[in-house]
Amino acid sequence: MRVAVGTAVFRSGLVKIQSWDSTIGLFRDEYKVPLLPPELAAYMATACELIAPVLLLFGFGTRFAAAAMFAQTLVIQFFVYSESWPDHILWFSILGYLIARGAGWLSLDAWIAKKFTPPSP
Repeated sequence: MRVAVGTAVFRSGLVKIQSWDSTIGLFRDEYKVPLLPPELAAYMATACELIAPVLLLFGFGTRFAAAAMFAQTLVIQFFVYSESWPDHILWFSILGYLIARGAGWLSLDAWIAKKFTPPSP
């Protein structure tokens, strides 16, 4: 699940940095995120889409990364593409699972917990 959602979101971030002027134009003319200037919204979304998926891939700070992506998907659902709810339900379910359960045993989170948690008596 981490790889699936991370890959999709990371690719979106790569598209944004390929043509920054087009990205700013999208945020100004199409996305129109409320309360934020288009430039700031573009930087925040792009940073989330490039950083959080890498964290997910390695399973490092998984709950934090998934929560950031969940929040971004909420903004997209309610303020940008409300008609895309069938796709967003899929992302919400995967990200919600990762927030609730963590990365699993094959992750840096699990390795760190094992390495630094004292053994139980």
